[in-house]
Amino acid sequence: MLNARKPSQSAEILALEALGWLAGNEAGLARFLAATGSDIDTIRKGAGGMDIARAVLDFLLENEDLLLAFCEIASTLPHAVQAARRQLDGA
Repeated sequence: MLNARKPSQSAEILALEALGWLAGNEAGLARFLAATGSDIDTIRKGAGGMDIARAVLDFLLENEDLLLAFCEIASTLPHAVQAARRQLDGA
């Protein structure tokens, strides 16, 4: 029997993928840090946490250019990012 992932786990994975993508996008990362008031060390320490996951997805949803670029690379749709963000609220 296969173990199905909980929706919140899938949302967390998408958020981690988005964070990894942002980390490789110098301009996007700078915008994220400025928007959140965080620094690299804080992001690294909290990378697996729900607060960072929510912040990353919120940031992408508020920045359409970055959202679309991430979605293209991740082979996903913007509404999937929005759904993942909602799932994190229920986690």
